[in-house]
Amino acid sequence: MTYSEKMLEQIQAGQMPAAQQSFTEALAKDSDDMIFSLAEELYSMGFLHQARQAYLHLLAKYPNEDELRVNLAEIAISEGHNDEALTYLSQVQPDSDAYLQSLLVAADLYQTENEYEVTEEKLKEAYRIASDEPAVQFALGEFYFMTSQFDEAIQYYFELIRSGYTEFAKVNIAGRLGICYAQSGKFKQALGYLKQVSPEYQTSDIRFQTGLTELQLGKTDEAIKTFNDLIQDDSQYVSVYPELAKAYVQENKYQQALKVLQEGLAVDQYNARLYAQAAEVTSHLGNNKLMDEYLKKAHELDPDNLTITLEYSNFLLHIHDDEDNIKLLEPLVKEDEVDPQIYWNLARSYQQLEKFDLAGKYYQEAMVTYSENPTFLKELINYYREAGDTEQMVDELKHYLKLVPTDDEMQELLDEYEDY
Repeated sequence: MTYSEKMLEQIQAGQMPAAQQSFTEALAKDSDDMIFSLAEELYSMGFLHQARQAYLHLLAKYPNEDELRVNLAEIAISEGHNDEALTYLSQVQPDSDAYLQSLLVAADLYQTENEYEVTEEKLKEAYRIASDEPAVQFALGEFYFMTSQFDEAIQYYFELIRSGYTEFAKVNIAGRLGICYAQSGKFKQALGYLKQVSPEYQTSDIRFQTGLTELQLGKTDEAIKTFNDLIQDDSQYVSVYPELAKAYVQENKYQQALKVLQEGLAVDQYNARLYAQAAEVTSHLGNNKLMDEYLKKAHELDPDNLTITLEYSNFLLHIHDDEDNIKLLEPLVKEDEVDPQIYWNLARSYQQLEKFDLAGKYYQEAMVTYSENPTFLKELINYYREAGDTEQMVDELKHYLKLVPTDDEMQELLDEYEDY
């Protein structure tokens, strides 16, 4: 038994001091090929320090073996020593047999530093050198996939499929293609590939994407089954709950949708999106008390989410809780950029409370955006009428009727005040 083999056995047995002694003996007495194999094994096991020592030992004997430099660079990247890795990689010249591998390792390094342009440049250079190399095709596909450039990724995954690879580096290529097509809006192609994914690669992500794609294709019943099966096997996969609820809503099954969202909230009680969606579903069930509870909680969890804030404001207007609506929105008008819907909703509440000066102030702010919006103008006309400002009311009536000349009711109102 070689010292290298002895060391690996001792590691498996947890005899670390003895393994370290065997490692010292291996470097001194084992063949170089055995030491190289030991270094590879140690790297795969996570013993980076020892693997580095072994490669450095070999590099001292074989200074022209660039594969050793590439391997040392990989270890340096794993340890977060990117400058050291670059030093090794820069020593590998284009005429070296290890140059292609050095480009792939350099691409990995730059990607960890979010230097995506340099990453792409390195990968494309590798592709120019060896366009038929599966590792290069896979690296490009994965790069474009991870950076959400799904149309670009498809080309390289296809090349792997054409070369006979259904999986590479423990990644299912059909699954990748299915997700890429789905993200590109090509749902029929997406579903075809997603259905080809073998059971051992049917991860929660793949099953979730399958359900989403079925939903996009109008296969609601199939999507509901896919999502329910996923929940059965992985109830902690929170993303599935809002999508399953949407599927039930499409079938007008609001009670089931609400039940699903409540199950999701039992898994993630701090998910503002789930509370807001539960409020929307509850609106169809006529339960204002529960809707108020859900919207209030959603707003508490994510007070900076303007969509949730405006949904809550619209609900408060609906139940005529104008004082709470004002408390909700007034702080927002002090911000640098104010959504015009905030001005409009504040104007409505102040009008309901007969605080016409403040209502008028916010109607004017909102008019900058909504001056051509018939719904807004109708409310503005009603405000002027209640506030007793007949002249402004008539002006806005005329403006409104230019936009909606078929509104007989508003025409009759204008006729009443035509002398103005």
